Order: sequence, then C-alpha cells, then structure tokens
Amino acid sequence: MASKIHTLLVTPPFTQLNTPYPATAYLKGYLNTINATSVQVDLGIEVILSLFTKDGLSRLFQTIANVEIALESNEQRIVSLMEEYLATIEPVISFLQNKNPTLAYSIAERDYLPEASRFRQLDDLDWAFGNLGIQDKARHLATLYLEDLADLIKNTIDPFFGFSRYAERLSLSAESFDPLYESLNQEPSFTDDILFDCLKQKLEQHKPTLVCLSVPFPGNLYGALRCGQFIKEHYPDTKVAMGGGYPNTELRNLKDVRLFEFIDFITLDDGERPAQLLLEHLEGKISLEHLKRTLTEQNGKIEYLNGAKLPDVPFSQTGTPSYEGLELDKYLSVIEITNPMHRLWSDGRWNKLTMAHGCYWKKCTFCDISLDYIKNYEPISASIICDRMEDQINQTGETGFHFVDEAAPPALMREVAIEILRRKMKVTWWTNIRFEKRFTPDLCRLLKASGCIAVSGGLEVASDRLLEQIQKGVTVAQVAQVTDNFTASGIMVHAYLMYGFPTQTEQETVDSLEMVRQLFELGVIQSGFWHQFAMTAHSPVGMNPEAFGAKSLLAETGSFAHNDIPHEDTQGTDHAIFSEGLRKSLFNYMHGACFDFPLQEWFDFEIPETTISPYQIEMAIQNNPGTQASDNNKLLWTLPIPAASFYTKKQKGKTSEKCKFLIHTNQASETAIFSKSQGEVLNKLFPSLTLNNEVSITLGKFREAYESNNSESFDKLTKSQGWQTLRKTGLLIV
Repeated sequence: MASKIHTLLVTPPFTQLNTPYPATAYLKGYLNTINATSVQVDLGIEVILSLFTKDGLSRLFQTIANVEIALESNEQRIVSLMEEYLATIEPVISFLQNKNPTLAYSIAERDYLPEASRFRQLDDLDWAFGNLGIQDKARHLATLYLEDLADLIKNTIDPFFGFSRYAERLSLSAESFDPLYESLNQEPSFTDDILFDCLKQKLEQHKPTLVCLSVPFPGNLYGALRCGQFIKEHYPDTKVAMGGGYPNTELRNLKDVRLFEFIDFITLDDGERPAQLLLEHLEGKISLEHLKRTLTEQNGKIEYLNGAKLPDVPFSQTGTPSYEGLELDKYLSVIEITNPMHRLWSDGRWNKLTMAHGCYWKKCTFCDISLDYIKNYEPISASIICDRMEDQINQTGETGFHFVDEAAPPALMREVAIEILRRKMKVTWWTNIRFEKRFTPDLCRLLKASGCIAVSGGLEVASDRLLEQIQKGVTVAQVAQVTDNFTASGIMVHAYLMYGFPTQTEQETVDSLEMVRQLFELGVIQSGFWHQFAMTAHSPVGMNPEAFGAKSLLAETGSFAHNDIPHEDTQGTDHAIFSEGLRKSLFNYMHGACFDFPLQEWFDFEIPETTISPYQIEMAIQNNPGTQASDNNKLLWTLPIPAASFYTKKQKGKTSEKCKFLIHTNQASETAIFSKSQGEVLNKLFPSLTLNNEVSITLGKFREAYESNNSESFDKLTKSQGWQTLRKTGLLIV
C-alpha cells in the first residue's frame, strides 16, 4: 500500500499578471473537502517576479550581450539605457503591487522611466489622461515600461516570450505535435531557465508525489510541458497530471503518444472526481481501470480510462475555491488600455467564482455546446454562492468578485443580489451574461445596488439575420435596450463582437460596424472586442459546416490537437480584410472619438455604404418597454424604511389629510407624498417589502394586502406621484 499522496497544483506560465487563474483554487477547494493534502503555485507570477528584479534584468542584459545578434534600433536604445532599467525595475514592480503609491508622482512626470517604442502611442492617448488620476496615469506608463522590456526579450533571446501567451503559436491549431516536440527538445530558453529555477524551489520545498498542471489556454501548454520535462528528468518518482481548458477542448482525440514523455496522465472535463480517483489510484486503493475520464500511456499506446462508478461531484459540493498558498499581494495591477471597462481584466485582483456550472442557454451554434463544461447546466443556490463569497473574503481580504460563468442566469443573479443585500455584504462584482430581455431596468438597478459594476456579453454579429443563424436568442434592438438598462443603472457594458460567420456578406459587416458605432456613440456600451469567427470541432457549425454555408478544409484529423477547423465561406467573402479596420474603429470608439468619421475612413479598400438608419439604435432605445410588471414579480424595498409623518394640507380653502415618507439614500433625501389612507396602509405594509424577510413578497400578494386594508384600488395608488417617487428611489419590481 502506497503512502498518502501529497499534491502540488501548478499554473504554468503565463495567464495574467493581476490575479491568479482560478483553476487550481477550484481544485484545491474540493481537495480540502475530502482532506487531501495539496499546495498550489502560480509559476507565471513567480517567473515574472524573478525576471523583473535588478538581478533578473542584469542576467537578461548579460545574456543579450553574450549572443551574436544584430540589435534593431529600439533594442539598442533599451540596452543603452540598461542602468536606468536596473535602477527603476524594483520600485516599479513594488508600485504595481500597490506597495509604493507615492512613486506615481515621479512616474507621471515622464522623466523617471526610460521610454522605448511602446511609449510612441502616448501621442495618440495624451487626451485620455485628462480623465485619469495620477495613480492610473502612472500605472499605465509603468505597464508600457514592462511591455518595452517584454519586447526586448522577445526580439532578442526568447521569441516565445509574452506576459499572457508563452509560445502560444506552437499550440494554436496544432494538428501535429512535431513543432512543440522539436522546441521542447532544444536547449531551454532564457525564460525556461528561470521557470526551472522557480519550479525546482517549489519541488524542493513541498516534495510532492503528484504534480497537477492546469492548462487553460494554448499559451500555457509549452510552459506546462517544460515543467513536466524538468520533473521527469530530475524527480522521476513524481507523477505528473495535466487538465484544464486546453486538453478539454483540444486533446480529446489525442493519438501522439510522445506527449506522455512529459506527463503521466491527462484528465478531461470537470477535474474534481478524476483528481480524487487519481489520488486513490496512486495510493494503491483502486486500479487504473477505475479512473475517470483519464488518458494515459500503456504499452506504447494511449488508453482512455473511464471505468469509475462514482459520478461527478455535484457543483454544490465542490467547496469554496481556496487561494491558500498563493501570495496575492505579489500580483501586478497593470493598465494596458485606459478604457475603464476594458481594464477590469488586467487591473486589480478579483476573487473568482461561478454561479452555475455550464450554460443555461447552450444553443449558440458557434459555441462548443457539446462539451461538458457548457452542456451540463447545474446552478446552485444564492445562499451557497454568498457563503462562498464570504469564505473567500475571509481568505483573501478582498471584496471584489469576478463570476466567470459562461452566461450567468438572470433569475439566479437576482437571487444572489437579494442575498447580498439581505446579508449586508459590501462587495464589488462583475460577470458574463446574455443580453436578454429579462434584464429589465429594475433588475439592473437591483444588481447595481448589490455591488455589480460591469457585465460582458456577446452581441456577436450585429445583424438580426445572422443572430438568428447563430441562435443567440436576441435581436440588435433588444441588445440596445438591455445595454441601455445596464448603463442607466450605472453598470458598465463590454460587448464581444464577431465578424466572418459563414454567409456573412460585406454589406452585413459594414452594417454591423454601423450598429456598433451607434451603440458606442449613444453610450450604452463602453467597451468591446472584435474577433474573427473560428470554427471549432465541438460546435454545431464545426460538426456540420455545410448546413451553415461553410466548407471544412481539414482533410483529416491530426494526431495531436483538434479544435480549430480551417474552413472557407461558400459565399466567397474574404472576412480577414476587415480585421484592421474593425480594430482601429473600435479603439477610437472605446475612447469616445471619431463617431463622425465615415465608415470608409477605417478601410483602405472600397466598402459599400451602410444601409442602417443613423437613428436605428436611438429608436430602439426609445421603444424600450421598461420593466413589465406581473403579479409573480417580487416587490422589494432596497433602502432603509422611510419615516412616515401625517399632516393637514390647506389649499384654496380646502383641507386634506396627507402622509409624507422621508426617504434617505446615500446621496440625498427625498419625500413621497400620499393621501392619509394610502399612507396608513403603506406604513403598515412597508416591513413586508424589506430585504430582512427570508421570503420576498410578490406584487400580486402586495396588491391583495393593500386592497384588503384600503377601499381604493391598488392601481390608483400606482398612478400617484408618491408611488413614482418610491419607484425612482428604492422600490423595485424584479
């Protein structure tokens, strides 16, 4: 019988600078529930912090000096300013870790940091700095300074280097393992050597018997395999497993056994149960045949092992993601772009949680809806979600949350918001959504009250015909109305945009751009990103291209990765030519500029005139139906119960009895005036509207209660000025 297994959970380089990728935290949270000993490490931030020190940069400059390479003018400039970089690097890193805030004044003056090519864009962005404070301006400048150094590394000694994509091109659409295999069998790069130093230190410190490598993206695969290679060479008794988003989507049909020279196991889909059973196998409790969704090499062949009798762990029982062991104060808050919504991905540290496993919609034809992480929808209760939020606040001291759902369900978001307010939690959060009509003005106001600051959602192709083809379940007008609801409530909106879906015409691309221009000009979306459609193997389009007007150009499935499918549009449109024009236009729109430019301005080839009315989005917003109330909706009062006072009003010789409610918001005070009889009933019923109640009252039940205590109809009450004041301040129908 083997001894108890000790597990090291590793995120290989590189994902993000500002916050840990959550996969190891999710798995550690579950392992804690079954008392399995584990530690976790983010080698991405470890490598960055080893490199960007005075000693690390000295090593870098010495390495560059020792290689025979002709430096371009930009690299020559950086090398000539070596002493300036060595003197400033550690203070800058400390500043980006929020430990040296007064340095912002020196950085912002533009005479502290050495500047290379990345700073050239500042001529175009100077106008944006008027909207930034000193700290933010300095953080942006410090980010450009690091990117200059990254360019130096990439252009001299390590062409694979990148802050969030390490050797990604070797892994993208890698039908063959040959390029990766050849690179892995070359001498380690400058960055590889730093990675090995960091990994060795962790292996010596923790002495694991199992290392689990989480590979969420193509840009992590090379680093993961370098880790596996190092472990195999220097710690041959340590087993290595790999899981995460990349193998889940790319390696399901793996045939190249050479991959198992670097690792021992690959687990697919949800990792909790496969990891648990792998531990039990290594402890000698179960045989290989009883593993779950696990690939391994046996007798020179790849075997898929799935004989486990235990089902997957229910989402409600996976535990709270644990950040224990990750040094959260070491992450860097960088500002790559000044747009306030766009920077959420790189600035600040966010606790990562999920409201529901999978996607409640799971119909979009471009999406991998056949895979487990999307098709198996399993929500959990708002109570469990808030329990996990409180657990993470206690762990990390951070009150910011990014819910990383495929698309957070509106009904569950409502319940989470109510529970947050009920518990009086002061948190900040954002998430991914679908722009569906259930996001009414009142629901958006409720989400805002609970701490929601931003949402991101897929507008995809801003064309009703193509949205129907995609089965997105929304229209452009509906998106305009929903984004207006969010923006009016104070919640920022990011839109994912797509071009090049099969059968999309040149005219539809131009019209989509015009829709996007109007959405930005009217201020209902604040951020966006265009990406060209990619056909994937596990999507409805990828599984049946002809049905969508496309033709696969893939002759046969390769022996390694299988996800992206090269294809051609049978309509013959060359979608790639629009890429740069769409990118440039969006960059300007995100900075509030160039709305008056003709669309032709963005392209160096002739495009057709748009067929979209210049008032199309404006008209859609004007036709916003608002909050459509039904008796089944919840009626909530989100502010402190207002104080009621009764008085007599004399006007034109007549007297009337009135009731005044004094309403206090965080910003101001307002009064709502009712008749005496209306006020008496409302004063009696107000406690039923508050969030202190475990069960919220419905609009129908409130109507019944009001009319049973008052001879006048509820409809008369709702038409009063006082009721409109309540609705404007804190009374929501959701």
